[in-house]
Amino acid sequence: MRTSLLSTFFLLFLMLLSTSPSVVSLTCKPTELAPCAAAILYSLPPSDACCSKLQEQKPCLCQYQKDPSLHGYVNSKNSKKVGTACGVPAPSC
Repeated sequence: MRTSLLSTFFLLFLMLLSTSPSVVSLTCKPTELAPCAAAILYSLPPSDACCSKLQEQKPCLCQYQKDPSLHGYVNSKNSKKVGTACGVPAPSC
């Protein structure tokens, strides 16, 4: 129940961010990283879809890192593990 609630919260959080013009540009959409939610939240191995989306969103990671509402996710230990597993290093902004 708790994992389902956290997953639902994470996805809703990403959806809300995608509607905020101050957070998202035309190409940077945090919701595109939804396939990575389980890997980041529960320390599971990232899926191929997650790695693909992470590669696509790589130019946006600094923007996400600077956003106070995303900072905790981007800088989390699990997020860094997912990035390493997908061949996407943590951004140095």
